Amino acid sequence: MEQALITPQALRPGDTIGLAAPASPFDREAFERGVAVLESMGYRLKIPDDLFSRQGYLAGSDSERASQLRKLFEDESVRAIFCARGGFGSMKLLPLLDFEAICAHPKILVGFSDITVLLVAIYNRCDMVTFHGPLVTTLKKDSEKTCSALIHAIGSNRPLALKPRKAAVLNPGRASGRLVGGNLTSLCHMAGTPYEPRFEGHLLFLEDRGEAPYRIDRMLSQLRLGGHLDRVAGVILGSFQDCGPLEDVYAIAKEAFRHTGVPILAGFDLGHGTDNLTVPIGLEADMDTEDRSLRFQEPATDGGGQ
Repeated sequence: MEQALITPQALRPGDTIGLAAPASPFDREAFERGVAVLESMGYRLKIPDDLFSRQGYLAGSDSERASQLRKLFEDESVRAIFCARGGFGSMKLLPLLDFEAICAHPKILVGFSDITVLLVAIYNRCDMVTFHGPLVTTLKKDSEKTCSALIHAIGSNRPLALKPRKAAVLNPGRASGRLVGGNLTSLCHMAGTPYEPRFEGHLLFLEDRGEAPYRIDRMLSQLRLGGHLDRVAGVILGSFQDCGPLEDVYAIAKEAFRHTGVPILAGFDLGHGTDNLTVPIGLEADMDTEDRSLRFQEPATDGGGQ
């Protein structure tokens, strides 16, 4: 029996955002520019003392990064957690996280790329909505559309609706289900672990960057051969930045889901593109290739004010 979905409290101007570095170390200047963007939105920020730690290609040891995340979830003054950067390292935290404590302190968690691992694992273990959206270090270079979409997703009482400007219908139809997914590479690496995501009955969202078409094919083939794609309700494709010609990527995706016959709608500004709109992982949505839309059935947070 599916447990009740937890939606975190909405974020309002004046609320405090805790900043976390669960993966790779990051560029300090890009971070400061992102901090300035968040402060200009009216939010207060909490920066842990160990946020700038480095241990090789990681932002501190696994235990340090897991402890940092746990403390931010347990801190009652913090209403949301934004991640500084992706890169690599999030999946190393999974055995160290106290999911019961996270469930007991639900709050907004935002990130993408390698952070997909945390978004999906927390949704799966806690049935809590998480948010696929910009990182602190990408905020300054992100478009105004990205920033306004972020504010709307985490602070509004209106359900989100997305209609891509360059939509591509790879397989027609309509479908409903909770949205799950994110970075294809990260999802592939979770398969076969105790934290592998569940896609059955879900709208599966995929995006990636810098992966050649044959690698996209290899990853989707792995998921298909493992049975992970068999019972998805529908497929949403975001950005595939620097992954070769889009028509090649789309042809690979269409072939990977051919055995399911589910609707596939591509071209969404989600992921590693100029625009990176925020979407709630775990929230029920409807996709329709006829009007080329993805519409969520309820607001992504509780108590939104706009």
